[in-house]
Amino acid sequence: MPAIPEDHGETAHPSRFNDYDTIAEGYTAENETGLLNAYYERPAMLELAGDVTGRRILDAGCGSGPLFAELRDRGAVVTGIDASAGMLEMARRRLGADADLRAADLAGPLPFPDDTFDDVIASLVLHYLEDWGPALAELRRVLRPGGRLLVSVDHPFSVTLWQHLAGEKPRYFGTRARTDEWTMGGRTTRMRFWDRPLHAMTDAFTEAGFRISVISEPPFVPEARELFPEEFRGITGARFLSFLFFVLEAG
Repeated sequence: MPAIPEDHGETAHPSRFNDYDTIAEGYTAENETGLLNAYYERPAMLELAGDVTGRRILDAGCGSGPLFAELRDRGAVVTGIDASAGMLEMARRRLGADADLRAADLAGPLPFPDDTFDDVIASLVLHYLEDWGPALAELRRVLRPGGRLLVSVDHPFSVTLWQHLAGEKPRYFGTRARTDEWTMGGRTTRMRFWDRPLHAMTDAFTEAGFRISVISEPPFVPEARELFPEEFRGITGARFLSFLFFVLEAG
């Protein structure tokens, strides 16, 4: 089972933690071809999104833009936001000067009118926030009634398991900080995550006015086993616990 610290998710807000500007180039390269992003999280998110032709989509925490690119290629009208100037620069290199990319922090107000988007995709971003309430309220505001919020986050069961394997006392209930150190492209930064139990996630979604339509623990892409034999050593099935996915409908 791949370790949670390898998730390399998108950005929420840089500070002395989560400085994506420092690792922008290395992160982009890892995200492009790594097991958990390229062969697990991103394909699963696109599968949940389904047919996006003509849909107005906000890629909230777009990072270097791989998901933005896939959605645009499938016919969506995509806007990307990220708090990291370095990651937005990498996204512009990928997507071109005409891509709608904006600097915005999910911890604050979003620069869009009410009911702007058909879908919002928050790919590996909410787990950087201690308090989901304000961010979910803003995402609900910019969604049209009946629109969808697609979310992926670190799987709380997997986090607990890795705490146990690391010799730590597992802590499942309650919201708690976790800090990892990432080195990519020869640059190092400290990453802070906020882990929370499943019931805290679902409570936050419903309190923000969303209806939960899907909770998913998807399989990895079949070819991943051949491409990453070491990571799959000892894994016999088609699934592992790494991320948890939700599809939410705006009421």
